[in-house]
Amino acid sequence: MLSAETAERQQRENRLSRFLEDDYDDFHSSTHDFVLLRRLIAYIGSYRKKLIISVLMMIGTAILAVIRPWIVGQAIDTGIRMGDLYSLRQWALFFVIAALGELAFNRARIIIMAYIGTKVVSDMRSNLFKHMHNLSMDFHNNYSVGRLMSRLISDVGVLQDFVTWWFTGVARSVFILIGIMIAMLIMNWRLALVTFVVLPFMTVLTNYWRKRVRFVYRAARIRLSLINGYLNESISGIRVTKSFSREQLNKDHFEDLNLSYFDANADTARLAAIFFPGVDFMGSLATALLVGAGGYLVFNDFLTAGVLVAFLIYVDRFFEPIREMAERYNIFQATMAACERIFGLMDTKPDLVDDVGAIELPKVVGRIEMDNVIFSYKTEERVLDGITITAHPGETIALVGETGAGKSTIIRLLARFFDVTNGTIRIDGYNIRDVTMQSLRSQMGIVLQDTFIFRGTIRDNIRYGRLSASDTDIETCAATVGAHDFISQMSDGYETLVGENGVNLSIGQRQLISFARALLADPAILILDEATSSIDT
Repeated sequence: MLSAETAERQQRENRLSRFLEDDYDDFHSSTHDFVLLRRLIAYIGSYRKKLIISVLMMIGTAILAVIRPWIVGQAIDTGIRMGDLYSLRQWALFFVIAALGELAFNRARIIIMAYIGTKVVSDMRSNLFKHMHNLSMDFHNNYSVGRLMSRLISDVGVLQDFVTWWFTGVARSVFILIGIMIAMLIMNWRLALVTFVVLPFMTVLTNYWRKRVRFVYRAARIRLSLINGYLNESISGIRVTKSFSREQLNKDHFEDLNLSYFDANADTARLAAIFFPGVDFMGSLATALLVGAGGYLVFNDFLTAGVLVAFLIYVDRFFEPIREMAERYNIFQATMAACERIFGLMDTKPDLVDDVGAIELPKVVGRIEMDNVIFSYKTEERVLDGITITAHPGETIALVGETGAGKSTIIRLLARFFDVTNGTIRIDGYNIRDVTMQSLRSQMGIVLQDTFIFRGTIRDNIRYGRLSASDTDIETCAATVGAHDFISQMSDGYETLVGENGVNLSIGQRQLISFARALLADPAILILDEATSSIDT
């Protein structure tokens, strides 16, 4: 019988199942960790010289970490047992020098790897940003801003911890572990074998933990992505939420997402509660075996007290790298889960690219021909079926029709946000599939009903399509469309700062600014998609 808490969790997961499945499918791949790691290392490899220096620092740290317990053993055997104060002072000095050397090497390693980690994150985030701008409108229509932000911010941010702490940190732990094993075998191989008795049990425990932890980390990343997406959506649509009194329903849904993320993290904690205490117990068991066997050898003069003390320190330090590697394995799994999603996004190909041999569209006069155009979105029924239109330069054409008739679709096809299913679109006789998209769109001015205003000044927003425009040009265009008066009445005029998407402007004001922006760009073809719907006429 399920407990109340378990039943509640299952109900919550059922309510979220559709969202979880959608997000899991997005950019998900079954790529092996090794392949993901190799792609990530390619970014790190750009800083090869600094990486080599860091690896040398790491090797120096590992060597000094292994030497120090041996120094303690020598200090006991040649100094304390022999009553040789001079020898004791020497070994104490050597110990301090080794500790300072380890400190210096470790500090240098961390500083270098922090630099590399920051640069790798910066490079990857820039590449992702560029790639997302190259993806087609169809892609952006199907994926929420919040989920993409999760890739750019949260997932990429995870990589910095990986590069800074995991990359050389794990190598250091491995070096220390191997060094300790070699030192123990050299000092007394019989006692070393007694210590190694616990290793098979450690292997079983590690495999149990490793097989389960990746799944729960992926689950946590998926839920965090959903939270980011829903937060973005809720904040952007807060006016609609309040208009329909949806506050409580939105809060309930967010609570489900939040608790689902909590559940995933709780699963991670439960696995950690099995593994890490298990490692500590194995360390205690090895210490007990060492004290028993080592004490027997010391009593019978087969072993010196200094060697036994060195062994005890080695055993403690032997399990420390194992704990560190396990903790860093958490980082590794979080990184691999993030890499799956990041590289999945990077591997998403744009639906539309310039054709091979595409040319730059010369300056046009604006003759548009749509010849028997047929179009459908994906596998849906035809939105346009045999449309033929000719627009001559200087001519104004109005498309009138009911909602869903395909008016906005024609605009998207003209700008080549989508390709026609059949038929041809020509501008000044050039098939738009034979010219580059940049040269095509640069000669169009498109003003949409749902305008977007960028964070910045009003002047910067109007200048967006023509950065070389003078202040006089900007104000002339604003006056032409009727925006100059309300802009001038603002406290800072054209230097007035507007929030994201012009939240401190009315819809009509945003549309007028959008008109001025399109007019300033001086396009050969001006396209309006219900752009005056919120302007008093």
